[in-house]
Amino acid sequence: MSVLPYTHFTLEERKYLQKLLEEGLSGNKIAAALGRSPSSISRELKRNSSKNPKKPTNRANYHHWRAHSLAMMRRRDHRRTALPPESFKRDYVCRGLSLFWSPEQIANRLREDFPGQIVGTSTIYRYLRRGDLPGFSRKTHLRRRGKRKVNRSSNYNTIQPDRTVLEWPAEIAQRTVIGHFEGDSVLGKPGTGGILTFVDRASRYLFAAKIDSKAAEPTRKAIVKLLKDVKVRSITLDNGCEFAQFRQIEEKLDTLVYFAEPHKPWQRGTNENTNGLLRFFFPKGCDFRAVSQEALDSVVDLINSRPRVYLKTPNAPGQRTFSRCAAPFFLEIRQYSCEKMSCSARKFLAAGHITSFQIHPDHYINFFLFVQANFLAVLPVDC
Repeated sequence: MSVLPYTHFTLEERKYLQKLLEEGLSGNKIAAALGRSPSSISRELKRNSSKNPKKPTNRANYHHWRAHSLAMMRRRDHRRTALPPESFKRDYVCRGLSLFWSPEQIANRLREDFPGQIVGTSTIYRYLRRGDLPGFSRKTHLRRRGKRKVNRSSNYNTIQPDRTVLEWPAEIAQRTVIGHFEGDSVLGKPGTGGILTFVDRASRYLFAAKIDSKAAEPTRKAIVKLLKDVKVRSITLDNGCEFAQFRQIEEKLDTLVYFAEPHKPWQRGTNENTNGLLRFFFPKGCDFRAVSQEALDSVVDLINSRPRVYLKTPNAPGQRTFSRCAAPFFLEIRQYSCEKMSCSARKFLAAGHITSFQIHPDHYINFFLFVQANFLAVLPVDC
């Protein structure tokens, strides 16, 4: 029988092993019968045989129930020490949680930053559930999911759009170019205003600004002010009445506005997901009168600094890595406009040996605008 890839012994295997031992078979024959290597059989007998001075050999002291219990206790004890106190991995996990990263983001980023250092997402969840990471809990540091279903009337859509997502060109649908945004509003306690959010579909970079009212005119003014320095190729909105002046927005920003179909938020999934991240910091019922633009900017900076599952380190020639502090911003440069760049910038970006550099948070928006102005086609690298 061929030897299978290693897996832990099951109770049925241990029961069969005990039967073969009682029949007096050799270790090699037992290994062949179980489809295991001889060393696995020897290790199983050494580790999980009881200690009885009247029976000096491991063969005589082996019982399947006792062996299985010892193995399970050993595995449980090992799981309790997966993140030992004052260890590097524990410090890394706590640092990630303090930045409100998810366990998946922490585990993947640790593997990316320090090859060979591995911690599973289930381990982080388990430590949080048991309270083994003082100062951190699922309620305070992990994003909560789930929404109550709201029944809306059939005449909810009060906007007659000029174009919908069904008319998206391939450039928008495939996320190949920076500058195509999804927009929405996040509201708090009635009468206290809210937040306008715009997320670039290609880079997932978030822009946000406070609004004092959901009325169409102040919303239009806030959108124009927020995006006036950005080349906006298109905006995709939901059907909220605050976006009723979308034609004026098109004129001011020299762009096209698309609308999602009513009751289909997944057509603007990137924006909806980002709004969920914002809701972690500004839950429903929040009084936005007590939230300053500076506080909002700090939260936006945290969100833009999160590691992203869909971004990975590029390996192929012609790719560059743009990192923002601890968070990677990986783009594959397909084509860039050399005549728009200075000689030094052109030489710097064209150098094949350069694979990454750091962007300080204070300068990231300028870097975003620089990339948008100089690169004709920029594509996130999918995992």
